[in-house]
Amino acid sequence: MQNKNQFLTKTSADTYLSFDFGYKKIGVAVGQTITATASPLQTIRSINQNPNWEIISQLIQEWKPAGLVVGISKQADGSNNPITPRMLKFCRQLEGRYQLPVYQQDEALSTFEAKQMLFDEVRVNASKLWEIQDQLAAQLILQSWLNNYKKRTIKC
Repeated sequence: MQNKNQFLTKTSADTYLSFDFGYKKIGVAVGQTITATASPLQTIRSINQNPNWEIISQLIQEWKPAGLVVGISKQADGSNNPITPRMLKFCRQLEGRYQLPVYQQDEALSTFEAKQMLFDEVRVNASKLWEIQDQLAAQLILQSWLNNYKKRTIKC
């Protein structure tokens, strides 16, 4: 299967997958610490408001990530949003199923920002926007995490 992100090494210990969790769909992005870049990968439709573990497993198998990053939504005051407990459950499920480290990343406004970028800058129509906004949000989440990862690993 040809992948639009084939320039990324699929067996690298530097590869991470990111998830923008939602009840109806989950956006997925892939990135590498070596290049500190993230790319949108795909949108996974949920099954009865539950993650499609078959597709997630296929992605884990294909990309062999060193870890997973999940966007976590909080209120401005730091308290939980109604969806936050489900996001945290998703983190625990990922860790339990795949025995990989799972990192939480603040996703403040990532989906909103993705929509704005797609609609305002790229002029994507509403139906296409619904299909790809979550993968772009996952990319923004992972890019934020990678930016912080690089800052943690820079030595003076």
